[in-house]
Amino acid sequence: MTARLAVLSGPGGVGKSTVVSALRKMLPGWAVSVSATTRAARPGERDGVDYHFVTDEQFDQLIADGAFLEWANFGGNRYGTLWSSVREPLASGRSVLLEIEIQGALAVKKEFPDAVLIFLHPPHFDTLRARLHDRGTDAPERVRERLALAEWELAQSTAFDHHVTNDDVEAAAARTAEILRGLATPD
Repeated sequence: MTARLAVLSGPGGVGKSTVVSALRKMLPGWAVSVSATTRAARPGERDGVDYHFVTDEQFDQLIADGAFLEWANFGGNRYGTLWSSVREPLASGRSVLLEIEIQGALAVKKEFPDAVLIFLHPPHFDTLRARLHDRGTDAPERVRERLALAEWELAQSTAFDHHVTNDDVEAAAARTAEILRGLATPD
């Protein structure tokens, strides 16, 4: 099978991490990239599993070393995809799934024109608003900022190859797995 690179993206709060968690079980042959971030870990998050949690100084050094495929400022923190998390699995014949924000997805497509971009949509904007409020990880002003950014992010969906609506996590994960399984082609 030919190894492929795919990106799952969508507005903050749409459920990307939850869908990817389900995908890990459905697609054990796929490598899921772990991004680096300068933000603090949320309750239950584990370093090296959910993110590589680094300091601003460490992130600066990774930039200087050319260690990132893409990186961006998002919500007052920086996030980036390490080249090693893409090159190593691809070189060993494993397909790779990136779970990243919109800017990063578009940057990956420039670097890897054959990458497949999957946009995860909320069922309605009000659902997204409720998810951001209900998870309680951001202050009210930060939720307002994220919702304003989400409008821009949703407008970028036309640049994506596939679209999945997350109105049910298991159904969204199953649809995404179906798309990803269709990417791998026999050599």
